[in-house]
Amino acid sequence: MGLAKRRRTLNYNQEKLAQLLGVDRTTVGRWESGRIDPQPPQRRGLAAALEVSLQELDALLTQPRAAGQEIAGHQSSDPPNAGDSDEMIRREFLRILTVSGALTVLPVDEAEALTEGVRRGMPADFARMNSHLWQVYQLARSKGSVYPVIRDQLTTLNEALAGSRGSARPLLNAAADLFQLAGEVAFDRNRYSDAAASYSLAASISKDAKAYDLWACALVRHAYVDMSEQRYHQAAQMLGVAERLAVRGDNNLSTRHWVASVQAEAYAGLGDLEACERAMDRAETVRELSTDSVNGGWLRFDGARLAEARGSRYVQLGRLDLAEGALKNALEQTALASGQSYRRRGAVLTDLAIVGAKRRDAEQVVAYGREAISLARASASGYVTRRLRDLCDEFGPLARDHRVAELGAEIATLSTP
Repeated sequence: MGLAKRRRTLNYNQEKLAQLLGVDRTTVGRWESGRIDPQPPQRRGLAAALEVSLQELDALLTQPRAAGQEIAGHQSSDPPNAGDSDEMIRREFLRILTVSGALTVLPVDEAEALTEGVRRGMPADFARMNSHLWQVYQLARSKGSVYPVIRDQLTTLNEALAGSRGSARPLLNAAADLFQLAGEVAFDRNRYSDAAASYSLAASISKDAKAYDLWACALVRHAYVDMSEQRYHQAAQMLGVAERLAVRGDNNLSTRHWVASVQAEAYAGLGDLEACERAMDRAETVRELSTDSVNGGWLRFDGARLAEARGSRYVQLGRLDLAEGALKNALEQTALASGQSYRRRGAVLTDLAIVGAKRRDAEQVVAYGREAISLARASASGYVTRRLRDLCDEFGPLARDHRVAELGAEIATLSTP
């Protein structure tokens, strides 16, 4: 029995199952056709809806995907679509990886003048455009809104790489930068596989370009994918590699400090308070760098997020007294004031609600949780939604409180892109 057959056995159509899980109908179609797999946060809900265990769900997903096509004369509700934005961006990933790999082995006379497009400043143009896109991404309430522009930029960059006959390094740097942004958008939409693919490509291209800081940052972002699935050992290993790469990078950049900050999260996940504190202390030395230590794009770590990061680490470690003080301090910062960064503020509010849940304080859970829900809805952030679902796992006996139960029901209605 395949996924679609099990769905039909329970008298669900794709739209009904999608409503139960808070996803789009086309997402169910993609699962059944084998084009994508359900992400870890979606698997529990899907298994429950189909009345199977997680192991049985895995078996359904490994069945021949032809079983996922609608029968009785009806076409699948989600036929392959060459215009699908996710599919198009994957193709651009592969094109640029192919081109960049070839450019690194072809003999090139470094003294040769660059092609006409490069001489006109095309690499600089790409760098400026990428920086602009990062700024738009940072400010956008809905991170997915920049996705179509990223796709178009990838197409143009691919053409530029294919036509380059001189040093391709500036263009490769631009490609590695852009892939990291594409990965950020995918990660926010809970598309972990797409995010991991994007970060892997960014790392591969950075390696070709010998861009150690870009390379390290790509590995840091990839580590976030592992941590989102609670694979903290794997994340710590990857971050160890990123740390060694950052040492070979530009000491004037804050790469090594960002690596340390994320290492603290991995150590917190492993329950190692001492290692977490050491890593946070290393991250805080970023304040000794000049304001030029960030580039406004693929590297934005300047210490501004340290209060919220430290608070979140303390939540992971169960140090609620330390966590609450750090998180409330973070909320007082201008960048997290009401109306500013919806994603960052939503994450801090969720952490404060988790502190309340661990203390069995229903009022704190509801007060912070409701504001976080409103921000998740306003921003369509899959990241905040994912954090709120983690909050539900902390309810325990509080789930019997009608206010907390209502909060959980509201969280269940949040859809992830």
